[in-house]
Amino acid sequence: MEIKNAMAGFGALSQETRLQAVRLLVQAGPEGLAAGDLAQAMTIAPSTLSFHLKDLQRAGLVQAERRGRQIRYRADYVGLRGLLDFLMEDCCQGNAAICGPMRSRLNQQPC
Repeated sequence: MEIKNAMAGFGALSQETRLQAVRLLVQAGPEGLAAGDLAQAMTIAPSTLSFHLKDLQRAGLVQAERRGRQIRYRADYVGLRGLLDFLMEDCCQGNAAICGPMRSRLNQQPC
């Protein structure tokens, strides 16, 4: 991952509403959540949520899919894993005792 992509991802996650949305979408799994259900769970206006979800999409952390009249959002596990891998890439100068367990967890398949 290039540093500018990592900056976009970390920038998107540096806002409380967006971080909360990503966490809820990760918990929801591959099916994700309808936009209305996500807004309700977060107790925010759908228009406010839409603004934040667009930023997360641009950063490659969230995907959207239209299903009839609904838009479902889900975590982009590839994008999220890329961001985590970027952080851990040169972890502890390769000292497996320190960062090995984390690297192993990052390499596991998502839910």
